[in-house]
Amino acid sequence: MEVVSGTLFAMEESIRAKLLAVGATSREKAATVQEAHLDTQEQNWLSYIAGGLFAGVKKAADRRYYVAA
Repeated sequence: MEVVSGTLFAMEESIRAKLLAVGATSREKAATVQEAHLDTQEQNWLSYIAGGLFAGVKKAADRRYYVAA
């Protein structure tokens, strides 16, 4: 279980950093996977990480993502 939570944390931080780098900080500024340059592994984790009530990464319309404040 510790390995999974460590991997989850690492993936979330990597995704957050890439979204912040492209300025995806609100629903209006949300970025696509291609714009954020997410690799395949990050894309695979994205649906699990994004969208929860307390998630740091949120999903906007049209498959775009942003970092919640």
